[in-house]
Amino acid sequence: MQTQFLTLDEARDLRCLAGMMIPPSAELGMPGADDPAITADMQASIGRDLEDVRTALAELVALAGGPFADLPPARQDILAARWRAVERPALATLRRVILQCYYRDDRVVRALGREARPPFPKGNVLEQGDWSLLDPVRARPKMWRDVAGG
Repeated sequence: MQTQFLTLDEARDLRCLAGMMIPPSAELGMPGADDPAITADMQASIGRDLEDVRTALAELVALAGGPFADLPPARQDILAARWRAVERPALATLRRVILQCYYRDDRVVRALGREARPPFPKGNVLEQGDWSLLDPVRARPKMWRDVAGG
């Protein structure tokens, strides 16, 4: 199986768009989503979402009449707002890719006051809640059928 990657223009447009979506904040000590490490993570983890990401970026390029990253910032803002005005699956996928990679970056996790580590083996403390909230679910009739012989 051959791994596919974004073209150079697609990668530049993705980085530009990510930086517009989440700009850096020196005040909070947060990098922007256009940070090289974060955008490298995006490209490495697109995986099954590659076609949706390409579709979303192609729509933006068609609206821009060429590479989005080559436009002046004021024009980028106008076109990005017009492009985001209509919600569609490819755009939602692109947003998710950007957000998941941004919020798993160790610098971002630390800036949010969390320890930058996997949740296991140490685990995370989960406060006990009100288990009676599940009573309506438990009271529901069975919503499945049993498998013969199982």
